[in-house]
Amino acid sequence: MREYDILIEKFHDFFTQDGNACVSLGVNKHLDDLPNPSLENAALRIAAGKKLLADIISFPKGVLEFDQILDLDLAALAVEFAIYSLTYRFNGKTQLQQKPTAGADISDGMFLLFINDPRPSHERLDHITARLEKVPQYLEQLLLTLDTPVERWVSMDIEKVNGLPEFFETLYNWAKSEQYNQLERLAAAKQQANDALEEYIAKLKAMPTTTNFFIGAEQAKTCIALRGIDKSLEELHTMAVQFLQDTGKELELLSGKLIDKYSLPPTTTLEELHTFLNQRYQVKLTHKDSFSDILLRYKEEKDKIIKYLQKKELFPIGEGQDMLIMQTPAFMAPSIPAGAMVSPPPFRPGTKTSVIYLTLSQELLDEHTELSIPSMMIHEGIPGHHLQLATAANHPSVVRRHFDAMEHAEGWTTMLEDYMLDIGYMGELTDEARFCAKRDISRIGARVAIDLYFMTGDIKYLDVGIDVDVTSDDPFINAGKLLQKVTGFVGGRVQAELNWYSQERAYPLCYLTGNKLVWELKTDMVKAQQGKLEGFELDKVFHSMYLKAGNMPVAFLRKVFEHEKLL
Repeated sequence: MREYDILIEKFHDFFTQDGNACVSLGVNKHLDDLPNPSLENAALRIAAGKKLLADIISFPKGVLEFDQILDLDLAALAVEFAIYSLTYRFNGKTQLQQKPTAGADISDGMFLLFINDPRPSHERLDHITARLEKVPQYLEQLLLTLDTPVERWVSMDIEKVNGLPEFFETLYNWAKSEQYNQLERLAAAKQQANDALEEYIAKLKAMPTTTNFFIGAEQAKTCIALRGIDKSLEELHTMAVQFLQDTGKELELLSGKLIDKYSLPPTTTLEELHTFLNQRYQVKLTHKDSFSDILLRYKEEKDKIIKYLQKKELFPIGEGQDMLIMQTPAFMAPSIPAGAMVSPPPFRPGTKTSVIYLTLSQELLDEHTELSIPSMMIHEGIPGHHLQLATAANHPSVVRRHFDAMEHAEGWTTMLEDYMLDIGYMGELTDEARFCAKRDISRIGARVAIDLYFMTGDIKYLDVGIDVDVTSDDPFINAGKLLQKVTGFVGGRVQAELNWYSQERAYPLCYLTGNKLVWELKTDMVKAQQGKLEGFELDKVFHSMYLKAGNMPVAFLRKVFEHEKLL
């Protein structure tokens, strides 16, 4: 019906007003523009969001089909979360006023235009040049918006900004190699941007800062609910405690088997066993300071996984999708602990291409071994995030192509880390891979505890049955001790993890929450399909329905499974 289509168009327009959002979505609007960090723009966004939300809620659903009703409910949740993100307050101010974002706001869109856009180079360089020319004005506006920013976030932004001149130089060299016809204009914009960044850092360093970034229990509850998660703070904390207990027992059993297998001393600790396996299964580097061998191993593993899954036909791996695997750029490394995936632009026609970032350094070599690389590729690539989001990017629903359902995405990938081992992907190294994976996935239990702590400020949430001293006045020291104890992560990864935990409210807890919800969904389907579907045939149907339904919280996905008579 026409009225419904108009409402969906308004929804699409609301979420395509930001230049960086348009780049990541593959929408040809505002591509010359950096984000607008002003309070005035935020006020306009809030007013527009409230009007749109009212229109969505009041729309008559009696004449709509199941998928349309579901999409309207999803749309309402997405808009409400957007409004909340701009309005919640701590220290008497909004997050916009306390979170310096120059590094991300300037680089995110430019980098995707550079690395993951199929259009001719001169078109992309026109947009990049226009954005560079707007850097000084953007920074002036951001400094006017900031008011006593969070100290940790200041340090994070300065580290990112310090990496931008090198990135700008890369863009210039690319433009030169492409014989860009406005090279002088680009060079002038680059110099002006670099000068403005130096001034920005000096002014940012001179600002008074705060160490408090807690938002309180009530706002934390709202944030969690708007992620589509219907669980209390206490339920989430209990889930983390139980998960860490269960994982600890699995690790003890696995360590006993591996200590015997490798004839290690009976007193070998989990940490010592993990170090032993990391060293034994290191990727052999041709050159000590070169990480090209590690990148090559990831690409080889990607191909190996795809061949394995195509043979088993367990997942619907369609044509028209691809992955770009690369080392994390320096300006992005502070927020990407080990690896991350940027999803395919869902509104761009053609091949759905993901970008997989790998954070590589001498310190982080233990994060990229012959045992951990398969797990990372399963999680970030196929059948993990890339397959899920490349499939979702082709969904006909505009709302679902916009929607970010983090527990849906992270629940899927963390479930697969176990599933792929269960079906024998690692062969004779299954126990070794599972041990390392369990050590690594322990992070998702710690993430719940730290996320709740970082939102509420209540130290009780760090009490998850792990013996660590959390008496510091610095929340990052307390959280870091727990995370390191649980996972064995090196210091650099611990700090990078904590960086994004502190800013992405209620996202870190989505990993474990989603993991539990996805396994519960599958368990319920097994019960409902008893005598009809079982084994790999049931797995195939579950995977296909999960992927083809598109992006939505798992609570909404249950409705889809019920509608399809699978529950």
